[in-house]
Amino acid sequence: MGEQVRVLHLLCKHEKSRNPVSRRTNQSTGDVSVAQAHQELKKYEDDFKKLQGQDLVDAFAKACQGRSDCGSYAQGGDLNFFGPGQMQKPFEDASFALQVGQISSIVDTDSGSHLILRIA
Repeated sequence: MGEQVRVLHLLCKHEKSRNPVSRRTNQSTGDVSVAQAHQELKKYEDDFKKLQGQDLVDAFAKACQGRSDCGSYAQGGDLNFFGPGQMQKPFEDASFALQVGQISSIVDTDSGSHLILRIA
């Protein structure tokens, strides 16, 4: 079966997203610039870096429920387990590079801009 990881992710879609519509609000994100998405994620990243352990997981999941543009928002950003070749390459590479409990810097994919927290 090979190595698998489990992550939570916070997605901010923007004008360059392949489908610039939030799955959480069903509203267009076409008026959000990449810089705006990065700025918003940077604020979350700064807040998350003050936390660790279950406090970090809980805060990250809550932020996903309230802000993520991915359909996984309803599960707190949880994408469940996945292995190589199942996600977009930049997302996959970042996810596998993280240690459990570690948060990524901003990762850009065709879907938008992400923060990723590896939980397993």
